[in-house]
Amino acid sequence: MTLDKLAIGQKRKILAVNGQGALRRRLLDMGLTPHTEVMIRKVAPMGDPIELHLRGYELTIRLDDAKNIDIEDEDGVNK
Repeated sequence: MTLDKLAIGQKRKILAVNGQGALRRRLLDMGLTPHTEVMIRKVAPMGDPIELHLRGYELTIRLDDAKNIDIEDEDGVNK
């Protein structure tokens, strides 16, 4: 499951950050690292961007970037 599929208010742990080069490095530098709990706080009216809550702060990312972040499913695993 990827972060773009998560509904507002749901929390999940990040399993992996995909992508290559500068995109992956930027996501990791913003704190989107494996084992970090993340929650969707808000979604823009057109669905993009999304606001996340993680590590005690809010972060807004594009939906395309969220598709590169694998998160655990409801049962705690990635299928």
